[in-house]
Amino acid sequence: MTLLGAAEIRELAAKLDLKPSKSLGQNFVIDSNVCTKIVRTAGVTADDIALEIGPGLGSLTLAMLDIAKSVVAVEIDPRLAQQLPITVADHFAHPENLTVINKDALAVNELPLQPTVLVANLPYNVSVPVLLHLLEKFPTIRTGVVMVQAEVADRLAAKPGGKEYGIPSVKAAWWADVKNVGTVSRSIFWPAPNVDSKLVGFTRRETAGPEEMREKVFTIIDAAFAQRRKMLRSALSSLYGSSSAAEAILINAGIDPTLRGEALQVESFCKIAAVAPDIF
Repeated sequence: MTLLGAAEIRELAAKLDLKPSKSLGQNFVIDSNVCTKIVRTAGVTADDIALEIGPGLGSLTLAMLDIAKSVVAVEIDPRLAQQLPITVADHFAHPENLTVINKDALAVNELPLQPTVLVANLPYNVSVPVLLHLLEKFPTIRTGVVMVQAEVADRLAAKPGGKEYGIPSVKAAWWADVKNVGTVSRSIFWPAPNVDSKLVGFTRRETAGPEEMREKVFTIIDAAFAQRRKMLRSALSSLYGSSSAAEAILINAGIDPTLRGEALQVESFCKIAAVAPDIF
């Protein structure tokens, strides 16, 4: 296996007449050592079916194929989706281990293989929705590492009580334990982004509540953080008609009505949903 270097990545882009798209969040990884580090950090094994979102020109794809049983790569850009199997065939003895799907990751609800690990350089503008979508739709994904904007990483991995803790933190915790597992330099990307990046690792756990209750819980979470400086009894008044009604629900759930949403773990939001009326 030979991994891609900066010069070859630029040659591939020139061949495709490719100018990285800001709207698609295209910042390609040009440092093969970082790709190897990400795959190692994710704990990918020879038994894994790895899912990659936004493989781009294939830097991380090749690093995963070097270890994983197979890789499923979802790429929205048709030029990149068509080129990726060619690039892999030029560098890897078993190109049949790669499956490429030319589709928006947010529209992918089923895959030809059941992925066990997610490893991806997620587009910054959709990183949270994509991660939550994949955790919801593919319960076979047991672990993973994604590269995202540093601020987003801090929000996903945040614990209750901090300023970074919010909607992404609570919703991701429905499915998984999430933590920061590393930083990466802007210089590993082409073009170099204007923001810093971090690696976020996750391990799936038992969901915080039954699936049939999740939509209700997520609606309560959205309301609790819509005006995050408000106490819960005020923040949830829009859902239940008044602060007094919201306060009664919170007390029934064993939650202090004067707390703010940032003080609650996802399990506490489940307690609220369990006693709140079904108005959704």
